Amino acid sequence: MYAHPDAYLDKWRRHFMKNKSSQMKRSRTRPRKPVRLTAPAGQTKKLAVPLHTMKISDFYRPLKKPVTLRLDADVIAWFKKDGRRYQTRINAALRKVMERELKAGA
Repeated sequence: MYAHPDAYLDKWRRHFMKNKSSQMKRSRTRPRKPVRLTAPAGQTKKLAVPLHTMKISDFYRPLKKPVTLRLDADVIAWFKKDGRRYQTRINAALRKVMERELKAGA
């Protein structure tokens, strides 16, 4: 026999409210860090290139899409030898090949 949909909703509400009250108690006991609205003196970032000389493409970041890719173990080891962010380096290498082929085809 199936339970009425409201029974599931009531169970969820009780669970949520129980967790919510304990969560609120914990948040009241923690001291809050002050929010800094300005950068500390001497820590402002200076751009290498002035903003008025930049193009839209300088700010463009393509969307990333997760994929499963099978690569040879020695290729992965070669990219990993330089440490973290090896997936970014693989992406950059693939992009370089793609752009070279697009340029040659045009």
